[in-house]
Amino acid sequence: MLNEILNAEPILLPVIALVLWTLVMGSWMLVTRLPAMTAAKLDPQVAERTVELGGKLPKEVQWKADNYNHLMEQPTIFYATALALAIAGQGDGLNLLMAWIYMGSRVVHSIVHATVNIVLVRFSLFAVGTVALLVMAINGLIQLT
Repeated sequence: MLNEILNAEPILLPVIALVLWTLVMGSWMLVTRLPAMTAAKLDPQVAERTVELGGKLPKEVQWKADNYNHLMEQPTIFYATALALAIAGQGDGLNLLMAWIYMGSRVVHSIVHATVNIVLVRFSLFAVGTVALLVMAINGLIQLT
């Protein structure tokens, strides 16, 4: 059944792929953060507010958490746009290409952010994804009106 849905609305595949990537980043955050907290002898209650925890852990550990949080921000607009396009039967062609570009830019952004964290590279990748999302939204508006 999933195969039939994806064949009917292929834009759902990059949506699912980005959800899976977000879960990968969440796991990466946990497997780096928990040992770092143990090594720093931090009580789990210190994690009550992420901002306070961030100052107590190495920045390389915090980068994964920061990126996971970023994946909860703008991608929500991507999900809404892609799902609206899928419901409207507009999940192929240019919209599908832009969805894959968006998804790919977020994955590469995550890898850069979680490893070397070069801000200009991150910003460039964010901009690429934002333009792809903008194209999806404008194209959707045109197709739906």
